[in-house]
Amino acid sequence: MDQYLPILVLIVLGLLFAALSFVGSSMLAPKKRPTAAKVAPYECGIVPDIEPPSRFPVRFYLVAMIFIIFDIEIVFLYPWAVVFHQLGTFGLVEILVFAGIVFVSFLYLVSNGALSWAPAKHLERAMPSRTSDSTIARISGNPDPLASGPPVASPDVEPAAAAASGPGQAA
Repeated sequence: MDQYLPILVLIVLGLLFAALSFVGSSMLAPKKRPTAAKVAPYECGIVPDIEPPSRFPVRFYLVAMIFIIFDIEIVFLYPWAVVFHQLGTFGLVEILVFAGIVFVSFLYLVSNGALSWAPAKHLERAMPSRTSDSTIARISGNPDPLASGPPVASPDVEPAAAAASGPGQAA
């Protein structure tokens, strides 16, 4: 039991530090009280129309994962290169297996769109699907979904729905 006493003390100290950090930050943090100066536009005077996006796109994290994967690979390649002659064929096979695993993870990230930075909506507008074409044609009343002109409501579509979605939007 005496062997585990330092580990127990370390766990208690860690939990105590975490708890005191939360309590201290809640007590010492400034309270958010909005004033006219705090909510006013900064220097430029232009009031924003929309809120800025609060999330990073997933592609940002995928690129970060690629960086970490290749960073870890380089960290492991340096020691291998130092003792390459001592390891012989076994070391060569092991590093090839390691590089293959890294390459498979890279292929996985690329297949999930880590390196394609084109906006997804732009791609959908460039190549509309057959379903969206027929939906647009049904709502607009135009046989050609790419034809311009005011939307004409068909009898099976409510007037409010036809007015809300124009010829370029699918319901």
